[in-house]
Amino acid sequence: MREHEYLQTLHFNCIRLPDGAGIVNMSLPIVLAVGDREKEQIGDRPDVALQGPDGGILAILRRVEIYPHNKEERIARTWGTTAPGLPYVDEAIASAGNWLIGGDLEVIEPIKYNDGLDHYRLSPQQLRNEFDKRGADAVFAFQLRNPVHNGHALLMNDTRRRLLEMGYKNPILLLHPLGGFTKADDVPLPVRMEQHSKVLEDGVLDPETTIVSIFPSPMHYAGPTEVQWHAKARINAGANFYIVGRDPAGMGHPTEKRDLYNPDHGKKVLSLAPGLEKLNILPFKVAAYDTVVKKMAFFDPSRSKDFLFISGTKMRAFAKSGEDPPDGFMCPGGWKVLVDYYNSLQTEEAAVAPV
Repeated sequence: MREHEYLQTLHFNCIRLPDGAGIVNMSLPIVLAVGDREKEQIGDRPDVALQGPDGGILAILRRVEIYPHNKEERIARTWGTTAPGLPYVDEAIASAGNWLIGGDLEVIEPIKYNDGLDHYRLSPQQLRNEFDKRGADAVFAFQLRNPVHNGHALLMNDTRRRLLEMGYKNPILLLHPLGGFTKADDVPLPVRMEQHSKVLEDGVLDPETTIVSIFPSPMHYAGPTEVQWHAKARINAGANFYIVGRDPAGMGHPTEKRDLYNPDHGKKVLSLAPGLEKLNILPFKVAAYDTVVKKMAFFDPSRSKDFLFISGTKMRAFAKSGEDPPDGFMCPGGWKVLVDYYNSLQTEEAAVAPV
């Protein structure tokens, strides 16, 4: 981003298109930080080459503009706090350079990660082509950064049922997991993608009406501000329905025992945000384990004592200890992937433990 785009993003959560063509929602800045040394090396050169990890040139940034990186302002306006311990701040902003460089980006070739998962990284145009190929007349997106349990699947399958009842003939699900930075205690991407594939193999989700693709964005954990970015990206990819749950991009306060954001504000902001009018917001129904029927079901307040809520923390604790969750919580193939992952972690920890 150039400085005028960056300022619009920070202050207005949207960017005005040139020639009075309207505005687009943009709540998170897309920026590249450079240090004092890089700034001096660039000098007054108009163009800069961008290298990949192997040194190969991936893109050229043309007619560059370098401007100050006021980290405190960026953090305060993105997260609404400058409290220490914000995961993405610690990962990507605190140690970043004091300058931002923007310009016109010319990408030379598609970006490849070469991690065995590139076939999942479909561009927005590739996703639109796949929806057309499958004859979709509605696309509903579900974002997640965790393994898929049967409560998630219940919600996604029920959404498709509701869209069919609304008159759509072939709604297609875009299962769009986060592929960039996540917190250290989140399940890493390769394990999640293997788990997702087992969910399709076991028929919990229908492979014919589901497209799994990696959304290569980092997770900022920035609450209602970030939720707009998630939604806007799915519009670009061709989705017109978006499933939104409780506190969809939130987290606990890093220094206090409370939520950092109001849990209901994410979905409320989506219904109000400029530039997101094309997206139909589908509220997340709460699913929990029904101990009577022994499967995941939508929560019924009239018999709340019959329901067991299994949080992500509790799910990870089950997997780490080797304890099986209640029958019907997750498909067996997907659960085995998680157990194997946590077993491998414990094996690694034992190998490096002091004698």
